[in-house]
Amino acid sequence: MTASGGDVARPETDARFGARPGTLYVVATPLGNLRDVTLRALDVLATADVIAAEDTRHTAHLLAHYGIATRAVSLHAHNEAQRAQTVCAWLGEGRSVALVTDAGTPAVSDPGARVVRAVRDGGFAVVPVPGPSAVAAAVSAAGLEASSFVFAGFAPPQAKARRAWLTALARIPAAIVLYEAPHRVRATIDDLVATFGERTLVVARELTKTFETITALPLRDAASWFAQDDNRARGEFVLVIDAPAQIVDATASTADAERWLAALVEELPPARAARVVAAVTGVARDALYARALALKSATDRTGS
Repeated sequence: MTASGGDVARPETDARFGARPGTLYVVATPLGNLRDVTLRALDVLATADVIAAEDTRHTAHLLAHYGIATRAVSLHAHNEAQRAQTVCAWLGEGRSVALVTDAGTPAVSDPGARVVRAVRDGGFAVVPVPGPSAVAAAVSAAGLEASSFVFAGFAPPQAKARRAWLTALARIPAAIVLYEAPHRVRATIDDLVATFGERTLVVARELTKTFETITALPLRDAASWFAQDDNRARGEFVLVIDAPAQIVDATASTADAERWLAALVEELPPARAARVVAAVTGVARDALYARALALKSATDRTGS
């Protein structure tokens, strides 16, 4: 990852936000730009007894940048089960541990979830130290039509499994957010086109790094977009597939119907309220009638 600017002096540690004994801290670290680290993260990293890092060499760059001398030990996908027990033992001795991954928030399509479960099951405190997240960064810059999204992580590497997985995701009435590696991104794009149909795709590549790219385009044009420049298939990817317009419109209509129904059922019989709202929103009258009965019943119980 590329740092922004030269090394800087770390702000003085605030003892109020330092690591406490017997506590695991799940610490978000920069995606690329080292200045995205939070002050609280620096406080915890500087005062923890141990830092459990996905790659100690990578984390050493961040620590050196801010003059932090805390010892780092490896905790990655291949040793997480063993390290989870070690971390619990350290916490039992009254030590504090900061968990970090190479970039972003631990346990979000990165190592960490198993350690968190073991620590929680062991009765020790788990404290999140929020900060950079590739999911949040990509969605915030996507300009989605959809009012909600589903984060699905990495697609399966095998073609058949990936196609089945994407087919299931395509049925969800929300935007879909995926991670993908450079050596598989073109194959995944081809499968997205085959399974999702007419949608808008946002490609967020190398977020916060020197060659950051955020591009919105019709999904059907994505393969040719990648083919125009080999550099576009390099780096780390977040792919955001917006919900189709008809799903967004239907979701909005349902929300509008709920608001109308809640207001009208106080003044009209359920059947008439359902008929009026169906005419206004286009939502099925039978579904609205069932919902109106439920709202009327709840209102009667509250008023009694």
